[in-house]
Amino acid sequence: MEIYGDTSGLSPSETKALQRIYRRRVPLDRLTTPELTRALVGVSHATGRQVGVLVDRSGTVDHVIIGDASKLMLPDVGRLRAGAGRLRGLRLIHTHLRNEPLSRDDLVDLTRLRLDMVVAICLAPGEERALCLYYGHNFPVPAESTESPFRTFGPIPYAKARENPAEIIATLEQEFARAARARGVTAKDGRAILVHVCDKRGAAQAEDSLRELEELARTAGVEVADRVLQVRDRVDPRYVLGRGKLEDVVIRAMQLDVETLIFDCNLRPAQANNIASMTDLKVLDRTQLILDIFAQHAETNDGKLQVELAQMRYLLPRLGQRDDALSRLTGGIGGRGPGETKLEVGRRRARERVTRLQSQLKQVSRQREQRRSRRKRTGAPTVAIVGYTNAGKSTLLNALTGSNVVAEDKLFATLDTRSRQLRLPSGRDVIVTDTVGFIRDLPKDLFAAFRATFDETRDADLLLHVVDASDPCRSEHVETTEKLLVDLGLERVPRIVVFNKCDKLPGLPGTLASRGIPISAIDPGSLEPLKRAIDERIQISYPLLRAEIPTSSRPA
Repeated sequence: MEIYGDTSGLSPSETKALQRIYRRRVPLDRLTTPELTRALVGVSHATGRQVGVLVDRSGTVDHVIIGDASKLMLPDVGRLRAGAGRLRGLRLIHTHLRNEPLSRDDLVDLTRLRLDMVVAICLAPGEERALCLYYGHNFPVPAESTESPFRTFGPIPYAKARENPAEIIATLEQEFARAARARGVTAKDGRAILVHVCDKRGAAQAEDSLRELEELARTAGVEVADRVLQVRDRVDPRYVLGRGKLEDVVIRAMQLDVETLIFDCNLRPAQANNIASMTDLKVLDRTQLILDIFAQHAETNDGKLQVELAQMRYLLPRLGQRDDALSRLTGGIGGRGPGETKLEVGRRRARERVTRLQSQLKQVSRQREQRRSRRKRTGAPTVAIVGYTNAGKSTLLNALTGSNVVAEDKLFATLDTRSRQLRLPSGRDVIVTDTVGFIRDLPKDLFAAFRATFDETRDADLLLHVVDASDPCRSEHVETTEKLLVDLGLERVPRIVVFNKCDKLPGLPGTLASRGIPISAIDPGSLEPLKRAIDERIQISYPLLRAEIPTSSRPA
């Protein structure tokens, strides 16, 4: 029978006394029993340490734990959290060496594990007997409430403890179930808390960054229950957030019935592991969230290969250690896509898979190059639409060419290039290609995996840089796109800046009108100036190009 916690320094008799505790039973209608209390108090008095048990609802002792003088470290009691409206089905009964109420560690364990109840037995000073009890349980409170999501009671003289946990737990689960129904969660991947940590220099951009993270979460199918912003002198190397703030987040997660924490940064493997161990929540970083969106939206074989390669490259350095953060990715957000069945492969097999994927993508890249060569031979210039994600690139392609490619008000709705033909006012035909959207701090694994897709723009004769004019961060979006175009070696390709979604602006700033062409992709009448601008640029570059492409050579 295993004893959990710090067993160093225990004598053989103390170890046997702890093992005998497994024989005790505690009915659900009792906070504790005299037999269990004597056993816990005896060992605690002898060792000068806290001693506790986790008891299930049948009364069986599942775990016996020994800590130090001030706290217990609970073992892993299972990765899957209780269902909506349900508690864990375990009670923690443990000793306190002094007459002290439930500690912050007790309350964090109560909330993060959704325990049925926590009971503290206080020892009489210098004596081997119980003096009094404290106990606490979770409590449903409205999301907008500032109340704590738990209730604590005590001190209660040990001899007068008459509370019935069975009745309390039954009532609580009814209340939690009612609260869950009232909340009406519709997001397919549950609820999440967004976390952004920055130093004072980054505080000004923090809200904009959180807003983008919230949009990424919505695209991934997650309901955002709350947002946490912490400004620190430096990011905590272990937990990103400070430990105390992370404990507050755990309590808030319990209050909001949240199962996922999403960090607006890229977590190191050790950080993700530490946070997951402490919170018992699924932990994702920004890269995982974007990978998940790509996994959902990849439709073609090409796109699926690229997503899997990016997933494997992200996971490879995380496969060498026991990673609690990855162990919680049992499906859903952060754990889906072509690579989800390979999360537990060894390093050697992972590297072999990466090599195979790279080989397959090279073949796909050669095929794409052949298609581009065929288009070149038709004599038709190519116009590539580039820009920040969700700027309206696919909608613009549809509006210009009368096509019907997927266009949604979501980030990264387009992962695969789409090419369609456009007849310009002069009668000349051009090929218009839609591309994958850019985003700030694009994960390097994604950039590397999708580079072949981005290369679709390498042979473009003209770029349409689409900007969401209604976005308050449009300047940063323009800067991000320009930087990535430089990384792709496309800084010398002629371009036209297109300010889209101008219909959402009460009045177009004069500075925008002077820097680009204002349009609304959902209003065909606003596109004529853009078509004329494209025509003029193409005529400058290709004055001798024949005006029309034969029908037989037009791309499908």
